[in-house]
Amino acid sequence: MKVLVVDDDVVSRMVLMHLIDSCGSFDIVEAEDGADAWQQLEDGLRPAICFCDLRMPRLSGIELLQRVKAHAELNSMPFVLVTSANDKDTVQEATKAGAAGYIVKPFQAEQVRVHLVGFLDQAASGYEHLAEAPADTLRRLGINAERLLVYLSGFQNQLTAAATDLEAVLAKGDQQDARVRIERLHAGCVTLGLHGAAAALKSFAADRLSNEEVQAVLADVVRAVIHQAGLVRQDGG
Repeated sequence: MKVLVVDDDVVSRMVLMHLIDSCGSFDIVEAEDGADAWQQLEDGLRPAICFCDLRMPRLSGIELLQRVKAHAELNSMPFVLVTSANDKDTVQEATKAGAAGYIVKPFQAEQVRVHLVGFLDQAASGYEHLAEAPADTLRRLGINAERLLVYLSGFQNQLTAAATDLEAVLAKGDQQDARVRIERLHAGCVTLGLHGAAAALKSFAADRLSNEEVQAVLADVVRAVIHQAGLVRQDGG
C-alpha cells in the first residue's frame, strides 16, 4: 500500500517516513514539495493516504489539498496535514476543505499511527460494526451528510490530540484528569452514534488506567470514526 509523504524539509520528511515504516508494511513515496507531489499525482500516482506539510514553497499543503479534493480520482484519499505551529484557524480551514486530520511537529509515533490504523493488517476491533446507521444519526442530529463528515473529521482530530495528551497525563500519574478526558471522548462517541466505541471508553471504570491500554482503545475508536465516515460518503455524503 502506497503512502505519500510531502515535505520540503528533508529531515522532517525522513523522520516521518521512518515513523510510518515503524507502523507497518507500507510502500512510502516521497515528494520534495507540493508541486512535486501534484506532478506525481497527475502522472498517475494513487496513494492510499497522503501526509503533507502545511507550509511549502511553490504549492502549499492547503493548495495541494484543494487540488486533490477537486480531482475525481483523488478526492477520496485521506489527506493528513503536517504543521509545526498550532495554527487553529488554518487547521479549521483544512478540515472544512476535507483534510482527514493533522499531526504536529515534532512527530510522535502515536500521532502517525492513528491515521494509518485503518490500513493496518490487524484483527478488526468490531467497534466499527456497533454504530448507529448514518441515516439515523443525520435524522437524530438534524444535519446533512456534509456536516456529519465535518463532525467526524473534527472528532478524529480530537482523538489524535487526546492520544498525545493522555500519554503525558498518565506519565504524571494523574488518573483523575485522564478519566475526565476519556469521559469527554465518550460523550463525543455517544453524540456521533458510535455505540461500540462509546462502550469501550466507558469500560475504563474502577481499574487503574495504563497508557498501553488507553492508546490501544483510542486507536480502535479512530478506526470506528474512519469506518463511519466511509459509510457516510458511501451513502451519498
